[in-house]
Amino acid sequence: MAVSASAVKELRERTGAGMLDCKKALDETNGDIDKAIALLREKGLSAAASKAGRVATEGVVESYIHGGGRIGVLVEINCETDFVGKTDQFKEFARDIAMHIAAANPKYVRREEVSTEELEKEKEILKAQALNEGKPEKIVEKMVEGRINKYYEEYCLMEQYFVKDPDKTISTLLNEKISTIGENISIRRFVRFELGEGLEKKQDNFVEEVMAQVNK
Repeated sequence: MAVSASAVKELRERTGAGMLDCKKALDETNGDIDKAIALLREKGLSAAASKAGRVATEGVVESYIHGGGRIGVLVEINCETDFVGKTDQFKEFARDIAMHIAAANPKYVRREEVSTEELEKEKEILKAQALNEGKPEKIVEKMVEGRINKYYEEYCLMEQYFVKDPDKTISTLLNEKISTIGENISIRRFVRFELGEGLEKKQDNFVEEVMAQVNK
């Protein structure tokens, strides 16, 4: 059976689990929210809900450099105590997230950060694509909604699949770490630099270069 967006939203609010994890749990339980909650608990994904409201101001700013300096990432990941922030387990998690950002190139941490303006612009593009594909207008809106979810998966860190374990989203990985460590953990912000990004690359004209040398 098709799982409604409202059911996913309710499950997410009741458990604190990630959007995709909630949808998968509802798919597996045929839309039964109570069974889905139990399933998420079995997987250790709803334990994060009780910790989500705790203040997390400690942690680390982790860096990752890739390709001999061609890509660099800084990411701030918070936890509740300085003690946890200094543990090898927390540092390894931060390192994995920084490495993932370097590889997957997200634009945002979570879907809520996507501006209304950008979202509407993307919807218009997707709608035009669907109509150009000859799809009936009555189903275009549903198609756009599905493709917007793909957009979130592509550009929002929390909904991307972890490069080291493609069966898990970053949200799943985070909730598992919260359950294991026992503190609230939050991926707050990141910045990613790629050498030459946004610059117009110089195109060498070898004919002109040779002629310039000849005419000297």
